[in-house]
Amino acid sequence: MAFHEVRFPDNISRGARGGPERRTQIVELASGDEQRNASWANSRRRYDVAYGIRRADDLAAVVAFFEARNGRLHGFRFKDWGDHKSCLPSGTPSPTDQALGIGDGATTAFQLVKRYASGVQSWTRAIAKPVAGSVRIALGGVEQLSGWTVDTTTGVVTFGTAPGSGVAITAGFAFDVPVRFDTDALDVTLDLERLGSITSIPLLEIRR
Repeated sequence: MAFHEVRFPDNISRGARGGPERRTQIVELASGDEQRNASWANSRRRYDVAYGIRRADDLAAVVAFFEARNGRLHGFRFKDWGDHKSCLPSGTPSPTDQALGIGDGATTAFQLVKRYASGVQSWTRAIAKPVAGSVRIALGGVEQLSGWTVDTTTGVVTFGTAPGSGVAITAGFAFDVPVRFDTDALDVTLDLERLGSITSIPLLEIRR
């Protein structure tokens, strides 16, 4: 089992369907009231790329990609066109988009994250697969063009010198979702002229 640092074809992922999934247990009481408990602390994303296949060549590309990953065995990168930036989809990543932490004068490594807020509630998502060349970092609101590196396989930003105590560390970036195929068999038609008969090619986010 390994993760291949290669992205699923963008022209096909652009037409895919899917998004976040939560797991909630709901128990209905005799009174008609209910109790709800979250089984998962974090969401997990599912996609179906069959909807992005428009030509026979697209199908061939997916089959080749599937074979190179050995079905469900190896993970890969996937661009979620509805959620692939530290900012809104219509915006451009800014070095102050997301808060990574506050300096203490000793800590040098910080994980890229993205926060999803609605009212006073929010959820923080760790970003493990930033796009190379897209990450921008700021200290105290001032962009830093050097003095740090980012591991694009883990999303960890490392500073050469620890940010000072009380200094806000922020970042902006584009990112991919780590996924794998959620099937070991591609159920596709052998008649390439009728691609609408493709049933499903599911992908599932890899959580570590």
